[in-house]
Amino acid sequence: MQTNDKPITELMSGINDGKTQLPDFQRGWVWEDNRISALIASITSNFPVGAAMFLEYGNQNVRFKYRVIEGAPSSENVPSELILDGQQRLTSIYSALFNSAPVHTRTDKGKEIYRYYYIDIKKALDPACDRADAIFSVPENRIVTSNFGRDIELDLSDRTKEFENKMFPLNIILNFTEVQNWQNQYYAYCNYSAEAIKEFTDFNTKVIMQTMQYKMPIILLGKETPKEAVCQVFENVNTGGVSLTVFELITAIFAMDDFELRKDWEERQKKFFIGDLLSIITATDFLVACTLLSTYKKGGTVSCKKKDVLNLPLSDYKKYADILSAGFVEAEKMLQEERIFSSRDLPYSTQLIPLAVICTLLSEGNKIKVTNIKNKIKQWYWCGVFGELYGSANETRYVNDVVDVIKWAENDTAAPKTVQDAYFNPTRLITLQSRQSAAYKGIMALILKNHCKDFISGREMDFTVYKSENIDIHHIFPRDYCEKQNYPREKWNSIVNKTPITYSTNREIGGVPPSKYLEKIENKGQVGRKILDEYLNSHWIDVDSCREDDFNSHIIYRAKMLLNSIEIAIGKTISGRESEDVINLFGQGLI
Repeated sequence: MQTNDKPITELMSGINDGKTQLPDFQRGWVWEDNRISALIASITSNFPVGAAMFLEYGNQNVRFKYRVIEGAPSSENVPSELILDGQQRLTSIYSALFNSAPVHTRTDKGKEIYRYYYIDIKKALDPACDRADAIFSVPENRIVTSNFGRDIELDLSDRTKEFENKMFPLNIILNFTEVQNWQNQYYAYCNYSAEAIKEFTDFNTKVIMQTMQYKMPIILLGKETPKEAVCQVFENVNTGGVSLTVFELITAIFAMDDFELRKDWEERQKKFFIGDLLSIITATDFLVACTLLSTYKKGGTVSCKKKDVLNLPLSDYKKYADILSAGFVEAEKMLQEERIFSSRDLPYSTQLIPLAVICTLLSEGNKIKVTNIKNKIKQWYWCGVFGELYGSANETRYVNDVVDVIKWAENDTAAPKTVQDAYFNPTRLITLQSRQSAAYKGIMALILKNHCKDFISGREMDFTVYKSENIDIHHIFPRDYCEKQNYPREKWNSIVNKTPITYSTNREIGGVPPSKYLEKIENKGQVGRKILDEYLNSHWIDVDSCREDDFNSHIIYRAKMLLNSIEIAIGKTISGRESEDVINLFGQGLI
């Protein structure tokens, strides 16, 4: 890595000649009119505007498609440098101070406009005047109007009017020949007035020459810089802008072979990822899964770290993208079978990546349809959820789980590490207070999977009902009632006292104790007592506790039932049900 200062005249010439270009993953130019004016004010005042970062280009280590900066002439030249950081500033400088065409920019409200920029000679020389006040942005016809275009405030539509208003066009300031021509014509316009010559000479020295000699710090990364380092560097320097993703880099890499990855992904999304559950899968997630699948299929070291994803061959992407897309759909179906219907209720979006790869691999030979194998996948999945092992995107766990689950499908004795590691502490039930937690969402899914029914309609909360009836999670002993009774918040607001209920049923419940709202439901003739009791049982709710408003018995009974359901899901006994902590928290053991 090298660092040196380069004159902006040299930088602009490199951009104009195609020596300096953008990698194709860089986004479009987005700076607004007022930001360009502020940048010009800084440069013409010789204030620093920050460093730019370039990547030396020219070997196969980093092979990106490239394009010229906005406004620069098209070029057949292979660039010697690519701009990694500083695109907005360099484009602004090139467009406003070097290019003869009007600058394509936008207002603060996002409206597209075209502008030329001028500097007021008199104001620029006034030490009491802020340089920003000397910079003027004018429409492409160079006429500033007011009163809906009826009154002309400033007319710079020809050179004579520029002279008359002492407004110097900034798009020639870096061109020595053009500056000389403007100066000579200005002197002639002023009849070679000594005062005008002295003023412009002063302006030339303090503004024009300073701008021509202005230097910008450039950090140059060498040709040997690996792709993952380029990605990491860009993320580090671009925290205030649009962040670069692995997908953006691979898009530029694949584009060298005339493959439009972005278009392929957009079409793939419309075909396979339209459901709510899969809509949260990003293009980068898909590439990570594809890398995981392709490295597994090759039979060597399985990996999906950033460097592996960045080295994913286009041939492998083309080979596996379709079957992987089908694997994601299979994963979605499996989650729906487990009563996870929406992305909001998905315990871990990260666990979808290995799940989809596992489903893809086991779809070969239709192994995914074998009940024993499918049950193993589900057990592994729930161990990840209730062991809370997928709290971050852990590429190592992805790899271990894909390799281990595929082995486990063939060999009952080889349980995956995630299954071995999974542990659920019974006291965790009380700390599950909101749907932010994966285990909280997991328990809701288990209740739905128990064929729980709405308290009034009796409809089982399957996919159709879930989507149409606004199913949400509500308190069994209502909040208002619990607060009035001074029950411990940690208990009444925990998952133990919550269950899926339709919006209409929750309104019917209100803030009264269970005995009252159950009686209310019965008196309205909406459902008989015996059937209503069956509905409550389908939620693992103790009927006697509710009808007697016995909050503590209700909590203990339901905690036991939830632990039983978790044991069945993870295929493991939950230890510590009679621990001292459990007894202190619940008042008794949970056996």
